[in-house]
Order: sequence, then structure tokens, then C-alpha cells
Amino acid sequence: MVFSPKLVGEIAGIRMKNPVMVASGTFGFGKEYSDFVNLSDLGAIVTKGTSLDPWPGNPPERIAETAAGMLNAIGLQNDGVDSLIKEKLPWLAEFDVPVIVNIIGKTVDEYAEVARRLDGVQGVAGLEVNISCPNIKHGGIAFGTDPKMTEQVVRAVRSATRLPVIPKLSPNVTDIVLFARICVDAGAGAVSLINTLVGTAIDAETRRFRLANITGGLSGPAIKPIALRMVWQVAQAVDIPVIGIGGIMSAEDAVEFFLAGADAIQVGTASFVNPTAAVEIAKGLDEYLARHGFGHIGEIVGTVQAS
Repeated sequence: MVFSPKLVGEIAGIRMKNPVMVASGTFGFGKEYSDFVNLSDLGAIVTKGTSLDPWPGNPPERIAETAAGMLNAIGLQNDGVDSLIKEKLPWLAEFDVPVIVNIIGKTVDEYAEVARRLDGVQGVAGLEVNISCPNIKHGGIAFGTDPKMTEQVVRAVRSATRLPVIPKLSPNVTDIVLFARICVDAGAGAVSLINTLVGTAIDAETRRFRLANITGGLSGPAIKPIALRMVWQVAQAVDIPVIGIGGIMSAEDAVEFFLAGADAIQVGTASFVNPTAAVEIAKGLDEYLARHGFGHIGEIVGTVQAS
């Protein structure tokens, strides 16, 4: 698909043909969706979370559908960074799309070492630092809800790589602006937000929790109003690009995030419903700009007005 120049942009030095990425954990490593969508039509692929060593993830049941979204407690199962470098990145290199690797760790040193191993690897455009996953027992949200730990992780990753560093922020905090500012001071080139909210689900008939982990990350349309509010708050407070995530199912949803101040967006749960959602949303953005007479997507960023 050919997009107009109106959608071309750059986030933390990563040039994209359109500002619509696919969110980590919802698109695998791209191959899983390649039969349904031309990966080269995407603004960027954010890979599934990748750790230093393989992680087994949580036991099933690990997914539960909710009234307006889903809960997941996958536990960041992955084969480790060496497998990513040897097996997955060479395949992705066949496509004309930036690849941003989502990195995870149980310690600050593990985050830094994953970043170090990916530094200079062909095909890696940037690193999204997952300090906000709510469904693992070590690391993850513990780093993203403690200001000192957030600063330590982001600074360590920044020191270990020349790649753009994009921390992914947790909504499970009192003041997300505080954490965004900490990331800026620690050397982040952009921030992405939000990750999932902590939730649970219970089967009334069996009287059991639906997830083996009991709690999981809530995503989908249910969290969009919260994500939109937080993106608006952060965009006003920092001078680096903001990537909006949370319940984006349509081009109209995406437009709302740009109006709130996002410079790019990620599509997550929508891809489970419609594998081509991200490309369709990019096309819809193109049509929106033409319909309203805008020359570039940047013209609408942060332009929402009070009623």
C-alpha cells in the first residue's frame, strides 16, 4: 500500500512511512501475521518482549476475554535475545519496516546486557524498554512504579546502546508525568504509554479465577479513556515524542490520540480482532487528513481544545 507523504515522520530518529506501529506482545515477531498483512505497510514493528535468557512465561490459563477488551497473563514468554538475533531479525530484514525491540529483564544489569547485545545488530531501529508489565513476578512493573528504579533502568540502557531508547510507561502509578520526566532526564528519546492496567476476572459458575496468575493486564477499548488522559498529560509535560497506546481500534480512535498530543500510536488488541487493523488505521488517518484539508499528520498533534 502506498501512503501519502502526509503520514511520513520520525520518532527518536526512527523514520517511518506512517505513524502506526504494532504494539509489543500483540504481533509476535511479525511472522505470525505475515500471511495477513504486508509488514512493509506498517509504520514500525515493536517485537514481543525479549529477555537475556529464555523465559517460560506463566502457566495457563493465560488469557481471559472481558466485556470491552481482554486480560492477559502470558508472563513475557520468549526464547531470549540470542534467538532473536540469530533467527528472527534476519527474517524481518526482508521487509521495509523499522523494527523496535521491546526489552525486558529481572534486574537492571539484565536490561543493560540485552541492550548491549542488540547494539549495532543489523535491522534493529530502536529499543522499547518494558518497565511496566503487570503480570510477571520479578522485574516488569516493579521498575516502572518506583521512580528510582525507573531512572536506574533507563540510564543503564541508555549507557549500553547507541540505539534510540523508548521506555514504556505503566498506568498503575499515581503520577505518570513524574515517571515520564524521569525518563527524559535519564536519556530517553521518546516514551510510549500506556501499558496494560492490572485487573482480574472470576468465573461465577466455577467460583474460580479465570487466570492461573489471578491478575493480568487489561487491554482493549476499556482502557482507552485512561490512556488518552495520560497521553495528554505527558505530552504537555515533556519535550520528547510521545507514542500513544491503549484501546485504539479505529482511525477515529487514533486521531483522538494525536489530538491529545501523541506523535505516533501503537495498535495492540485490535490486531487480535482484525490482523490488518494497523494498516487500515493508517489508511484511515490519510483519509482524515485529506477530508479536513491538513497537509501533514503533525498539524493535528496536540491541538485538542476545551469545550
